[in-house]
Amino acid sequence: MPERRALRFEVFGTVQGVGFRPFVHRLATGLGLDGWAANAEGHVQGEVAGSPYAVEEFTARLRTGAPALAQVRQVRVTAVCGQLPLPAHGFTIRHSEAGRALRGGPREIPPDAAICAACLAELLDPTDRRFRYPFVNCTDCGPRATVIEDLPYDRIRTTMRRFPLCAACAAEYADPADRRFHAEPLACPDCGPQLSWDALSGETALRAAVKAVESGGIVAVKGLGGCQLVCDATDQEAVRALRERKHRPAKPFAVMVQDLGAARELARTSRAERSVLDSAARPVVLLAARGPGLAPAVHPGTHRIGLFLPTTGLHHLLLGELTRPLVVTIGNLADEPIATDDTEARRTLATVADGFLAHDRPIRARYDDSVVQTVGRSILTLRRARGLAPAPLPLGVAAPVPLVGVGAQLKHTFTLADGHGAHLSPHGGDLADATTLDAFTHAYDDLVRLTGVEPAVVAHDLHPGYLSTQWAQAQPLSCMPVQHHHAHLAACAAEHGLRTPFVGVAYDGLGLGDDGTLWGGEILVADLTGHRRAGRFATAPLPGGEAAIRHPYRMALGYLHGTELLGSPRPYPWLTRPFTDRLDPDEAAVVRAMVARGINSPRASSAGRLFDAVASLLGLVHSVSYEGEAAAALEDAAGSVSALPLNHRLVRADGLWVYDPGPTLIDLLDRQHSGESVPELAAAFHLTLALVTAELVAYAVEDGAPRTVCLAGGCFLNRRLLTEVSRRLRAQGVRVLVSSAVPVGDGGVSYGQAAVAAARLAKE
Repeated sequence: MPERRALRFEVFGTVQGVGFRPFVHRLATGLGLDGWAANAEGHVQGEVAGSPYAVEEFTARLRTGAPALAQVRQVRVTAVCGQLPLPAHGFTIRHSEAGRALRGGPREIPPDAAICAACLAELLDPTDRRFRYPFVNCTDCGPRATVIEDLPYDRIRTTMRRFPLCAACAAEYADPADRRFHAEPLACPDCGPQLSWDALSGETALRAAVKAVESGGIVAVKGLGGCQLVCDATDQEAVRALRERKHRPAKPFAVMVQDLGAARELARTSRAERSVLDSAARPVVLLAARGPGLAPAVHPGTHRIGLFLPTTGLHHLLLGELTRPLVVTIGNLADEPIATDDTEARRTLATVADGFLAHDRPIRARYDDSVVQTVGRSILTLRRARGLAPAPLPLGVAAPVPLVGVGAQLKHTFTLADGHGAHLSPHGGDLADATTLDAFTHAYDDLVRLTGVEPAVVAHDLHPGYLSTQWAQAQPLSCMPVQHHHAHLAACAAEHGLRTPFVGVAYDGLGLGDDGTLWGGEILVADLTGHRRAGRFATAPLPGGEAAIRHPYRMALGYLHGTELLGSPRPYPWLTRPFTDRLDPDEAAVVRAMVARGINSPRASSAGRLFDAVASLLGLVHSVSYEGEAAAALEDAAGSVSALPLNHRLVRADGLWVYDPGPTLIDLLDRQHSGESVPELAAAFHLTLALVTAELVAYAVEDGAPRTVCLAGGCFLNRRLLTEVSRRLRAQGVRVLVSSAVPVGDGGVSYGQAAVAAARLAKE
């Protein structure tokens, strides 16, 4: 009898819900091996037996030949002693084995994947039995995170358990040669979910939705991770109506287009941008607009637009029928969680949508659309959600106990971590009230159950007013406070696997500092466990507190009349008069009085608030309706214009290097008075901040800080600022790191908190 060898294998990573067991079956069968494979909690395990060469080849290909959606992180192989699988018994897929997750990392949940080319071909093929079936999918695409109810990943533990397979689908599911072999969300028109529009169903429901959009209406469409609001992106009145009903006056809408060709008609795209657009994640990609193809109300005040390609068969059918770009935006009222349940959607969106295109497949978890942009060949994540979350991220330093970082207040996320793995939750919006807090706690409970990570430690922000901090302190867990900007920078360092000290540049709106004041323009020398402040921006008052964030003209008055006194003079009245003459005189007088008397005017060393002030001084925006609007207007005005820098000054104060913006603002107003254009001045301001940053970092390095710099915080979503700063730092021989998979803004704070907590606990 020929020599036989047998081994047991365990494969860890994203290996459930991605066609891994069918891949193992094909691999083993092709090599003539006997044995079995099964899902077990968060991994795949099994046994093979056959010739020594075939067994060795099988082991090698487990690591290198996995399906596109899989991420193999570890393969454990052990010899099988005793009775071997009998020859010629073949290879089978066994029922999944439930039990406790193995220590060393959380169980991994695959993100949803956009419809693949093969399924799209079936959708459009009149001879195929899934012709025009909106829910077509296979092992390479379709819903995953939004339908999984528990692991191991099998149909009975997804929302598809409500749809028994018909004979034809059951045959595909059982056929090793079929790409739907063990495809758990498998469905067809005879046995799967169906569309509905009031009393209509199927094709008639789809046609009703198409007719509503064609006639200028707004349709609520049940998507993968929640309801989406859809209208004609070329119809100015329809887009205006959506803005009015949704209470979203200015923030740009995302636009879905049929294919890459349609995207190139509306925007300039690089090879990197086209690759991201067409990826399985199908994020919204921010691009430079081209031509007048969209209604002006789609992206007011900016020359950049967010485009994305169809995610599902339903999206393809809608775009195919309507033959025009569509606004496809989150199905909610401003600042509320995305609607997922049919009843909830009809209740919350009754005043927004003219009709509801629903279906009967339940949504298990809320997922908004991911948003990214490119800077050169690098990808920056603005919002990590559908298609990206909750795929695991490396943690840098392994967490010795399970823990959670609960994030900040804006662009809220949370991160579960155990061992070397971390799950960054999908974007949850701003954590502002009981409704959003309830959505967070539900998402937290779900992800804890799915990953098997039951935290013993909770890391949170220093700010006592954040709902995330209050929630953390109410839990029966060990609490670990983490400073906001340290968390920003730790997120960048941890994503890059940096364990040694670094210089951190953290520019954002606001975050509570170690000294109890508001920070936001910070140079820190740090590692994952701690930090010290090496430099900062000068402080300025926020007249009216949060009112100053909503009304940038207040920030401008705060800087003009109340900037920290560091030796530079205040601007002459004749310089400021063109600005103040544009304001309501009574309101301006009240704000000046607040600043002079220090009434409800907390001080902050904030780069983001300085952007707001400059945008207002240049007449770009005096009041905003969404966070970052003023800074976006300033970036848009700067474009790619060349300019000379403004005056700037660094001083030494209390052992720190401090940027005094007084000379910068005086020069800005003087050059504006001399007739320099707004684009030139906006570009000059960006260049000035880049020079200031380079000098602050240079002083820190001269004082002995490392030559590796992490850039983090929402200000670095500004492509012009990021490019200018990076260029000047690299010219100084500095290594520059920026987050990519982790959001650069507050959406990455929870991951940074988890990284800090893990490093501190590992050091104990």
